[in-house]
Amino acid sequence: MAQSVKVRVPGTIANCGPGFDAVGMAGTIYNYLELTLTEQPGVYIEVKGEGSGTIPDNEHNIAYQAVQAVFRKVGAEPCGVILRMENSIPLARGLGSSAAAIVAGLTAANALTGSNLSSEELLEMATQIEGHPDNVAPALFGGATISVAELGKVRCLRIDPAAIFTMVVAVPEFGLSTKAARQVLPKTVPHRDAVFNVGRAAMLVGALCTGNLAYLRYVLDDRLHQPYRQRLIPGMQRVFAAAVAQGALGAVISGAGPCLVAFTQHAPAAVGEAMVHAFAENGVKAHYLLLDLDRSGAQIIEEDNT
Repeated sequence: MAQSVKVRVPGTIANCGPGFDAVGMAGTIYNYLELTLTEQPGVYIEVKGEGSGTIPDNEHNIAYQAVQAVFRKVGAEPCGVILRMENSIPLARGLGSSAAAIVAGLTAANALTGSNLSSEELLEMATQIEGHPDNVAPALFGGATISVAELGKVRCLRIDPAAIFTMVVAVPEFGLSTKAARQVLPKTVPHRDAVFNVGRAAMLVGALCTGNLAYLRYVLDDRLHQPYRQRLIPGMQRVFAAAVAQGALGAVISGAGPCLVAFTQHAPAAVGEAMVHAFAENGVKAHYLLLDLDRSGAQIIEEDNT
């Protein structure tokens, strides 16, 4: 008989300004994945929503690759696999769509093979597939996460911010691959720029832990990646300024971009409209999303073992 499980995984905002490749947050936008193991051999993959017609429906599908990674890890050999994806997270926008697919595949396959892999093992597998932990960690655990990786080992500290805020995400109509966004980064940076980021990343985490979000006004600047990626996102600084003018605490590139996200505790719709208008003034069509912090991470929402 078929076994199936359905999981929900949040989109994520990585870097959060100075926390390059280390800090991430989960947001209330979700992808759903249903995995079914059948007695009939073969692979069937269906994609609905974001990425329909674009995401591979064969062995190159990254969620399927994550499923297969679990099967290999635990020694499972199912006859057939049915994978159904329902996506709301925009692709190639810096909101962790690939991380969500990876985490969804790992979580679903682990559930159907007896949940033998720990969360820490799933995190390490997800990081190996994705290449860095800043998106996969919050997708897996929810909340805000700080991650470090060395020699294949990943350490992640999950925190629940002590104050409530809204993440206003301006979503441009154009996409930007992580590979292209990384190609513009320098191989080395000045010592003063590294020091600049260390202090701000530390204060960012402190502000989240204590709930003193007023400090976000001073800590969201970055010198390791945003100045170099600015050329790829027309009007970036104007969008940042428009958000702050409407009361936002600050704004950053979401992941590798091109989405820009502002953090606010007041008038999020006004902030979003201002950001979209600023993009339009620079010839870029965009819309905005209002996201709260997802505190659950990857969740099994349906399970059928009959």
